[in-house]
Amino acid sequence: MINDISMHSVLIEDIAYKQAEALALLKCLIEIPSISKDEAQSAAFIQQWLFERGITSTLVGNNVCAKNKYFDDHKPSVLLISHHDTVPPSKSYTRDPYCAEIIDGKLYGLGSNDAGGALVSMIATFSYFYQRADLPFNLLFCAAAEEEISGKNGAELALTFFDAIDFAIVGEPTSMELAISEKGLMVCDCVAHGKTGHAARNEGDNAILKAVDDINWINSYQFVQTSETLGDVKMSVTMINAGVKHNVVPEKCHFVVDVRSTDAYGNEDVLQIMRQYMASEITPRSLRIKPSKTPIEHPLMQALLAKGINSYGSPTTSDQAMVNCPSVKFSPGDSKRSHSADEFIYVEQINEGIEFFITFFNELKDKPWQK
Repeated sequence: MINDISMHSVLIEDIAYKQAEALALLKCLIEIPSISKDEAQSAAFIQQWLFERGITSTLVGNNVCAKNKYFDDHKPSVLLISHHDTVPPSKSYTRDPYCAEIIDGKLYGLGSNDAGGALVSMIATFSYFYQRADLPFNLLFCAAAEEEISGKNGAELALTFFDAIDFAIVGEPTSMELAISEKGLMVCDCVAHGKTGHAARNEGDNAILKAVDDINWINSYQFVQTSETLGDVKMSVTMINAGVKHNVVPEKCHFVVDVRSTDAYGNEDVLQIMRQYMASEITPRSLRIKPSKTPIEHPLMQALLAKGINSYGSPTTSDQAMVNCPSVKFSPGDSKRSHSADEFIYVEQINEGIEFFITFFNELKDKPWQK
């Protein structure tokens, strides 16, 4: 009993130290501009921070990748991945976006909430377990670049550094609720073709009217199947352009469709249906950002749900789309504050995230699971 109390006291002290360390790290990261594709400085800072604590890491582009010291190919691997890039600061900021300030328990600064709190929570957790030789699993870490633009030199590139990954926790602000599925994204450039002619003489075949027919179909089409956690596929026309002069019937009308796919209909499935019913030429910009859903039966999913965490399906995309293994999206911070002016995260939220992760993995080491 005395030993149990002593071990518990040590754990509390260790967590408190990691919380203070993580807060100091995040304040430094906020003050380093790291807009997508320009994250070299923040990547170097994170790598140096790890090095000073005896942690070996590798730069893969602007992604910082690491494996626990006693990595073993025969053990299952859990990846902690969050991103260190940010969107550009909006013009609505009333304070310096690169000045880290704590006011009334709130840490202000660009990237503090999305996804700084998640990132430093995962760094603190990874550094806590890095030198542990008694883990029945491997713990992997990635501070990813280009998440905000879904860039090919972000998580997609970083994941080539790792071998098989059995489970991933993606660090995004979810208010410590568990996103067990996530919608995919497909952006389609569409062109309705007509025939040019003079508007006054009722000539030609108006491409705008052809586009309207397809847009009406997009607005009214009902997919047969519905995802249990993500609901229906959502298609939205978000841009349109046609015509060169007021008196010329346009021969082309360009429009853009934003598609949010689900585990019921992936990107390829939706594209096939669109081409079946639409007359317009359809060109997807990418099929990479796929929907995801992790089986409830997965042992790590069970372990997380056993903590009494609320679960949901996420309508927003993240690096979860790039991870080809069972995964969840879960971390401190509030998604509603992402990309907002005067962005902030509560210090207590970061502390809560670190305490949860360290406690969770401490408990998980006593419940070994197979690859």
